[in-house]
This record gives sequence, structure tokens and C-alpha cells, in this order.
Amino acid sequence: MSNLTFQYPAWYLLLCVLLGAGYALTLYFRDKTFQEQASWFTVLLGVLRAVAVTAIAALLLSPLLRSLLQDVKKPVILLAQDASESVGLALSGDEARQQYKTAFEQLTAELGKDYEVKSYSIGETAREGIDFEYKDKITNISQFLTGAYDLYSNQNLGAIVLATDGLYNEGSNPAYLSNQLSVPIYSIALGDTSSRRDVSVKRAFHNKIAYLGDKFTVQIDLAARNAAGASSNLSIFKVEGGGSRKLQEIPISIDRNDFFTTKEIVLDADRAGVQRFRITAGAISGESVSANNSKDIFIEVLDARQKILVLAASPHPDLSAIKQSLSSNKNYEVTVSVISDFKQNVADFDFVILHQLPSRTNDATGILNTLQTRRIPRFFIAGMQTNFARLNQVQSLVNIKTDGRNTNEVQGRISPEFSLFTTDERAARELPAFAPVIAPFGEFSVSPEAQTLLYQRIGKVDTKYPLLVLGEQSGVRTAVFCGEGLWKWRLFDFLQNENHQLFDALLGKAVQYVGIKEDKRKFRVNQPKTIFNENEPVVFDAELYNDNYELVNEPDAALVITNNKGEEFKYTFNKSSRAYNLNPGIFPVGDYSFLASVSFSGQTLKYDGRFSVEPIQLELYETTADHGLLRLLSDKFGGEVVYPGDMASIAEKIRAKESVKPVIYNTTQTRPVIHLKWLFFLLLGLLSLEWFLRRYFGGY
Repeated sequence: MSNLTFQYPAWYLLLCVLLGAGYALTLYFRDKTFQEQASWFTVLLGVLRAVAVTAIAALLLSPLLRSLLQDVKKPVILLAQDASESVGLALSGDEARQQYKTAFEQLTAELGKDYEVKSYSIGETAREGIDFEYKDKITNISQFLTGAYDLYSNQNLGAIVLATDGLYNEGSNPAYLSNQLSVPIYSIALGDTSSRRDVSVKRAFHNKIAYLGDKFTVQIDLAARNAAGASSNLSIFKVEGGGSRKLQEIPISIDRNDFFTTKEIVLDADRAGVQRFRITAGAISGESVSANNSKDIFIEVLDARQKILVLAASPHPDLSAIKQSLSSNKNYEVTVSVISDFKQNVADFDFVILHQLPSRTNDATGILNTLQTRRIPRFFIAGMQTNFARLNQVQSLVNIKTDGRNTNEVQGRISPEFSLFTTDERAARELPAFAPVIAPFGEFSVSPEAQTLLYQRIGKVDTKYPLLVLGEQSGVRTAVFCGEGLWKWRLFDFLQNENHQLFDALLGKAVQYVGIKEDKRKFRVNQPKTIFNENEPVVFDAELYNDNYELVNEPDAALVITNNKGEEFKYTFNKSSRAYNLNPGIFPVGDYSFLASVSFSGQTLKYDGRFSVEPIQLELYETTADHGLLRLLSDKFGGEVVYPGDMASIAEKIRAKESVKPVIYNTTQTRPVIHLKWLFFLLLGLLSLEWFLRRYFGGY
């Protein structure tokens, strides 16, 4: 329905009519041109001219056309199908799946007659459409329901039909959702609520990372239902290549129907890289589901061993104390030598401790040059034999002005401003009481790029003289201990506490900070992790540096991924900003190696590594349907629970709901009359007809 309105008073239309009529009368009243024609002919010409002029004048008043538009919105019905593995187990057999699919599609078609139907599959996330494949590894019902509110709260949402077994393993409990949704939920109860005979590996708790040569513990939760009197065994296998070998086996006696036990197994980290282990519970007679009898776990074994050289100007009790302290860490391989007897290549070591070197008798120029060239971290320990002038030249963290003959007996005090790593509160309390070490007497100045971990305490006076300084110079981490006699601290720690924990922890943290390995390769490939879930994409980032260690990405970089069957998959990195990235997608469960390569400056640079994809078995932990949750949901939101055989009744139940009805939206549309194209052609027709008649009958 449309109404014509004007922006000016209505009586202005009368003026338009008078203008049209006056113009026509003036033109034709006394015109003798058509006196031979019938009188009606002149009247017709006058009417045509009057109508045209009146219409044009009216258009100058900018009339508006107002229209009332009605839009009828059908109620939206959301059909959601649980696409997880647990539902697939419940709908076992091709015939059962096909019957269910047919019934579901019939329900969809029936609802589509009266409503706007939107279909979703529920897994880790909700996605449009239903595939009836039941391959999702995770179920998150609450994410779908909250998403439904976000998407359809401002639309005519009528009802939700939720087909699920009520089992979820991610997200919050759907029953705890707020009442914001406020639409009925009709649940199609899938699965079996009866407790079947079953044994399963529920969970395995373990650290993701272990260190080569260490032992690590795996805590395994084993459960069984309706299996009292049965016997099983818990086996641990190491999966390598295409096969596996058994490591341990523990017999399990199931003494009750609701059985649960926890077992701890100690394994050896005997090989670097990602190691795959399979935990298996032996099947029992009459078991309904065997897919949950095993679980794979992945442990990344790191070879973090560092070769540490303790090089001294001469024999000293500090050397034994340092070696014993560092050797307590299995990741350190410690070599102690006096410089006069040292025959090895210092470049073969990851970290060097220089005890009273450079000395007055040996400035260790060759070794220091190698350390600088190879950018090897170093730890200086200064003493009575140290050449302090030379020491000030080869490091810039602390400058010591001393004659080298006068000394102080000092104790250590931890600086409260130190921030490179955390220290034990016990060390802050007890260290100032430790036996004193020997420090040079002189002037000390610490560079801005260094931080002081320990200050000197002389007698009962706390000074700002540094005792242990750490920092980075020219991109190489360095430490300087301004004194000798560390053996006293280790011995005193044992006398006080009957162990060396405090001393070992303090020295260990300092060495760990300084000795962190720096990747000096010009081509590097990075992964956010080395163990991926089977439902997440494997991603890579790569960096290429020129001789000035500036990022470049001009040449193409290639990546070859190889699975444990020897099959190769070739990719080319994408270029982004100044680096590279690659997302080859999702990979099947298994172990993989990769080799990345790029040609740059006449060289072929390569980077290799390994990663693994682990299975997600959450859907297999619990296979007994939870229809109680579905009843809570339907009761809370005013729906009902039906079983697959009665699925067709849902359409009638929804039609019976008075709240599920169409909504009429009224919209007023306003537009200028002059924008109507047909009006232009009408005026053109009137004026053209008048002109034609005048010309045809002899007028001008």
C-alpha cells in the first residue's frame, strides 16, 4: 500500500492545476488553427497540455511516495547432529547408519515445509552442514549452543533439534548455560545408556619433555566395568618405524564391576628425539569396545648435554669443586685441564670456564681468540695469578684496577636488583654467612650491559663491589667471578646442610644462563612444537640470514616431509614479510622427519628436524550415553527428549508450540515521485501526442 505525500501544503496542488488549465486556455481558447476540426479536438489538445503542465508543476513540489512493506519471517529451526566418534560407535553397521540418515533427512524435509531449517555438525567446533561420517575426535556441545545464541538471538529462532549421545569432552557443561537461549531444545537421544563389559586406558599423565639419559615416570589410569573376576595385563610398547617392542608388562586382576586403578611405570629416555610409546590393556572376554584399550603417548627426549671445559692456569682446589658441582647435572660433560697440558681444540666445547686465565705467565691469546671467533660462552674466575690488565681487555662486563698483590676476604650477598634469572630465597639468607673467598683489592666498575648477581661483603660491611657479574658482550654471554676459593663455599654448604644443593644450584643457574646454546645457523626452521594433535595443522616458520645477520627471503625455500614408510611430500615455503612460512595441513598419526633447503650466496643451506602427530582418543574414554544431560537440557528450555525411532514426531511437537510462529516485519519505504521512470515516459507521451496531433492537422 502506497501513499502520496508532499513537502508543501496541499493547496499548492490547486495552483498547479490552475497553472496547467490557464496555460492550456491561453494557448487554445482563441486559436483559429483548428477551427475546421471538431470542437472536441481542440478540447483534447488543451487537456493534454493542461495535464502535462500540471504534472510538471506538481513534480516541482517534490512529492514523496510512502510504501508499507511487509516481510514474513519463518521461524528458524536449528538441526544439530553430533558428528563425534562415540556416536559413530553407537550407530555401528552400515544398515543402522543408513536408516538413521534417512529418518533424519525426512525430518529435515518435513520441517522445511513450514520453517527455515539450518543444519549443523557438532565436533570440536560447530560447522554448517551434516556429513554423517562421525569422525570428529572432540565434542563441544556448549560451543554450539552459545554460538546459536550469538548468531540467531536477533532472528526468529524457533527451536533447536539436538541429536547426540550427551557425551562431551571439551567446553563447559551444557546444562549450566544461562537462560538467554530461551528456545525449546528437542533432543534425539543416541547411544546406549547400559553399562557394557569394558576395560579401558582412561588417562596417562607424563611430562612432555625428558632429557637423554634420564628416567621418567608415566602414571596410567586403568578402568573396567562389569568385569569382576576378569584378568588383564597392562603393557608398554615402544613404537619405532613400522613395528613395536614390548618394554614392560603388569598383570591386572579386576576384583569388582566398578574397577579403577593407577599404575606408575618408569621408562628410560635412551634416545634423543620424539619417542612414541603405546599403553595397552589386554582385552577381556565379552568386551564391547576394544578401541579404548590402548593409548599412544609421545615424549620429546632432548639431548641437552653440553661439553664444558674448565681450563686453569694451574692446579687449584676450585677445579675439583666446580667439576663435582657441574657433573651432578647429567646434561653436562665436564673436562678439567691445566692450560700447559691442554692438547684438545677449544672449539669442540660448548662452554669454557677460565680459572685465573689470562694469567701473568700465560695470556691464553690463542684460546681467547678462538672463543671470540666461534662466539663460545665463557666464565672468568679471577685470582692471584690473573693478569687483570689483560682480563679487562678480553671482557667488558667489569673493569678491575688492582696491583694483583693485595686481597680481601669477602663473602657473597645476592643483589635484590638482579633479574636475569631467579635465585633461591635460602641462598639470599645463608650465603652471606659462608666461608670467605679471596678477592682482589682495588677499584671495580660494572658496565651498563652487565648485571651483578653477587656483591662483596667485607667483614660486616655490605659493599657495592661486584663479586659475580653476568651479561652479554658482542652477542656472547659472559660471566666474571671476581675472586677464588669457590671450594670453600661448597665445603661449607655441606657442613651446614649435609648436602651441596645451595652451592650447586647457584653455580648451576649461572652456568645455565651463560651456556645457553645459540643457534648460529643462517637458515633456521622453527615449529611451535614437535608433537601435534591429529586434528591440528602442522606449521613451519623459517628464517634466512645474510652475512650481516639480516633477514632476507629472496630465494625460494623448499621442504620435504618424510613419513615412517619412506614416502616423501614436497612443499615450497610461502614468503611473508622478511621470512618464510608454510602450513601443509593435517597429517595422519605417526612420526615424520623433514628437510628444508635453500640456495643462497652460492651455498645450499639445509635444516632438518622431526615431529610427530599423536592421536586424540577422548571419544573412546567414555562410550556410555548420558541421556540424563539431554533431559536436563530439554526440561530447562522447554523441549522434549525423543529416541531415533520416534524422530518424526518432532515436527508435530514443534508445530504445536505457540511460541514457534512466523513474525511479520513492517517497513516504511519513502522515495521521491520524480524517481519513478514510468512518470517520465508518461509526460513524454502526453507532450509527444499533443505535438503529433498539432502537426498532423496542420498546426505549428
